[in-house]
Amino acid sequence: MEGTQISTEIKIGGMSCQGCVKNIGGVLAALPGVASAEVSLEQNTAQVCFDPQQISRADLLAAIEDAGFDAE
Repeated sequence: MEGTQISTEIKIGGMSCQGCVKNIGGVLAALPGVASAEVSLEQNTAQVCFDPQQISRADLLAAIEDAGFDAE
């Protein structure tokens, strides 16, 4: 049974290039419950669509921070 997906915008600090964007996108996409993650270098944000029954917003923030970036 599939859960309901929600979308959230996360502000990200410390990105300087497209490599950072790919790194964060890959980290988020690999997490269980994440349906999609679009990272924008220009806006310093990530739009993440996820299933809150599988993963929390706090888990998303922690994963970004573990990759070496600031997230809020």
